[in-house]
Amino acid sequence: MKTLIIGPSWVGDMLMSQSLYRHLKQQDPEREIDVLAPNWCRPVLARMPEVNQAIEMPVGHGSLQWGIRKEIGRQLSRYQYEQAFILPNSLKSALIPWFAGIPKRTGWRGEMRYGLLNDIRTLNKEAFPLMVQRYVGLSNKKGCDALDLESILKPKLSTSKEQLISALERFSLDGSNAIAFCPGAEFGPAKRWPDYHYAQLAKALIADGHQIWLFGSKKDQDVCEQITQQLSETEQRHCRNLAGATSLPQAIDLLAQSKAAVSNDSGLMHIAAAVETPLVALYGPTSPHFTPPLSDKATVIRLIEGFHKIRKGEADQGYHQSMIDISPDMAYSALKQWLKQ
Repeated sequence: MKTLIIGPSWVGDMLMSQSLYRHLKQQDPEREIDVLAPNWCRPVLARMPEVNQAIEMPVGHGSLQWGIRKEIGRQLSRYQYEQAFILPNSLKSALIPWFAGIPKRTGWRGEMRYGLLNDIRTLNKEAFPLMVQRYVGLSNKKGCDALDLESILKPKLSTSKEQLISALERFSLDGSNAIAFCPGAEFGPAKRWPDYHYAQLAKALIADGHQIWLFGSKKDQDVCEQITQQLSETEQRHCRNLAGATSLPQAIDLLAQSKAAVSNDSGLMHIAAAVETPLVALYGPTSPHFTPPLSDKATVIRLIEGFHKIRKGEADQGYHQSMIDISPDMAYSALKQWLKQ
């Protein structure tokens, strides 16, 4: 069965959607899965063995552009897809499969999508509390109960030994005994663990004989630099700021090579989980009860309950007090438990 997935717009959500692809392939190994996705997500899709091809979605997130969507649908119609899964809940995300004339269009009811979807599901949030359950639930027959988290096939990215060696040489890195830090996060500083906490943790780990690799996008270069500037000159020799320097495939392979990772709630956190690197995930305003790291090797540290939709906290530098309250010692103790194994 030729299948088109209308993928989510963010790297972390795209990682979680792999669980759906894995279940679809488990049900039908011959199913051919193509994913329509923003360009920045395509390197992640390239590391998913279940995906036949990633097709670039040229329309920006939140933009309707009816004419462009209609033309994309016309172009996709030549692939003769038999089924489409529409993962975002917006009306506009359901337009392209409809324009493409795909016979079966599956998705949650969402934003009044009657007609655009003809295999429409009504979401029971109590039965499907996690985003990954909502994705995988679409692979079930209509009316089936949600899978419990333990029975869900977790995201699992492939890695490349050749590309890892190339990345290590490119950045002059010693591939042993490295701990990955992912100190960035989208949408403001409220989701970030403070730079000074990361610096204190780096000092302790360097004293233990570890290297620190700092990962992130170009937008995260400043916070990574703030971390390195709080280290002594000697400590800085054991810390590399790779934010904005690596490609996403390079980051995937280097995260897989790392002994462990410490991360805010971010796309890189989900990547670390998907390459099975032991992980300490730090949560504040966002909730691990909706988008947890999908890994058996993850420790979540969170000191508050509920979900708080804020982008900037009231504490210094816009940090949220719940993130400040997670001490470096807490993260260090959780990390050491994984490093002992």
